[in-house]
Amino acid sequence: MRRPGFDEALVAPHLAFLDELRAQGLLELNGGFADRSGGAYLLRGIANLAEAEAIVARDPLALHGASDIVVHAWLAR
Repeated sequence: MRRPGFDEALVAPHLAFLDELRAQGLLELNGGFADRSGGAYLLRGIANLAEAEAIVARDPLALHGASDIVVHAWLAR
């Protein structure tokens, strides 16, 4: 979720980060929320929650404190 004072200049580096994950075969899908409050992305092939947290910690939105990023293990069927 975006924090107050969100810097739109971080969107391009964030999208480049997602493109890198996709090229590595780690990103299943991504997209922004319709109300522009934030977005979500789904990682694949991740061994455990700690690995997922390490990956998203490299997201420019996390590095610059622009968004609150929460990782959830999803037991989809």
